[in-house]
Amino acid sequence: MTDKTTLTVNDMTCSHCVGTVRQALETALPGTQVEIDLGTHKVSFTGDRAKGEEAIREAGYTPGNA
Repeated sequence: MTDKTTLTVNDMTCSHCVGTVRQALETALPGTQVEIDLGTHKVSFTGDRAKGEEAIREAGYTPGNA
Protein backbone atom coordinates (compact mmCIF):
# COMPACT_ATOMS: atom_id res chain seq x y z
CA MET A 1 0.00 0.00 0.00
CA THR A 2 1.24 3.45 -0.87
CA ASP A 3 1.28 6.06 1.86
CA LYS A 4 -0.92 9.10 1.44
CA THR A 5 0.50 12.53 2.17
CA THR A 6 -1.74 15.45 3.14
CA LEU A 7 -0.36 18.98 2.95
CA THR A 8 -1.85 22.43 3.45
CA VAL A 9 -1.28 24.79 0.53
CA ASN A 10 -2.57 28.14 1.81
CA ASP A 11 -1.68 30.06 -1.34
CA MET A 12 -3.94 27.82 -3.46
CA THR A 13 -6.95 30.12 -3.69
CA CYS A 14 -9.01 29.28 -6.79
CA SER A 15 -9.97 26.51 -9.18
CA HIS A 16 -7.12 27.45 -11.51
CA CYS A 17 -4.69 26.92 -8.63
CA VAL A 18 -6.25 23.51 -7.95
CA GLY A 19 -5.74 22.51 -11.59
CA THR A 20 -2.13 23.70 -11.56
CA VAL A 21 -1.30 21.80 -8.36
CA ARG A 22 -3.09 18.67 -9.60
CA GLN A 23 -1.24 18.73 -12.92
CA ALA A 24 2.12 19.29 -11.20
CA LEU A 25 1.56 16.30 -8.92
CA GLU A 26 0.30 14.04 -11.71
CA THR A 27 3.32 14.95 -13.84
CA ALA A 28 5.85 14.40 -11.04
CA LEU A 29 4.17 11.25 -9.71
CA PRO A 30 2.58 9.29 -12.59
CA GLY A 31 -0.32 7.21 -11.33
CA THR A 32 -0.71 9.20 -8.12
CA GLN A 33 -4.14 9.65 -6.60
CA VAL A 34 -4.71 13.35 -5.91
CA GLU A 35 -7.47 14.79 -3.72
CA ILE A 36 -7.77 18.54 -3.30
CA ASP A 37 -10.15 20.45 -1.02
CA LEU A 38 -9.95 24.12 -1.96
CA GLY A 39 -12.07 25.17 1.03
CA THR A 40 -9.55 23.82 3.54
CA HIS A 41 -6.49 24.21 1.25
CA LYS A 42 -5.73 20.51 1.77
CA VAL A 43 -3.89 18.53 -0.90
CA SER A 44 -3.60 14.76 -0.51
CA PHE A 45 -1.63 12.50 -2.82
CA THR A 46 -0.07 9.06 -2.92
CA GLY A 47 3.56 8.36 -3.70
CA ASP A 48 6.84 10.04 -2.85
CA ARG A 49 6.22 12.91 -0.40
CA ALA A 50 9.44 14.77 -1.24
CA LYS A 51 8.75 14.63 -4.99
CA GLY A 52 5.19 15.82 -4.39
CA GLU A 53 6.28 18.74 -2.23
CA GLU A 54 8.91 19.73 -4.81
CA ALA A 55 6.33 19.58 -7.62
CA ILE A 56 4.00 21.88 -5.67
CA ARG A 57 6.88 24.33 -5.03
CA GLU A 58 7.92 24.26 -8.69
CA ALA A 59 4.31 25.07 -9.63
CA GLY A 60 4.66 28.24 -7.54
CA TYR A 61 2.87 27.21 -4.35
CA THR A 62 3.96 26.70 -0.77
CA PRO A 63 3.22 23.27 0.72
CA GLY A 64 3.06 23.01 4.51
CA ASN A 65 2.16 20.32 6.98
CA ALA A 66 -1.54 19.68 7.28
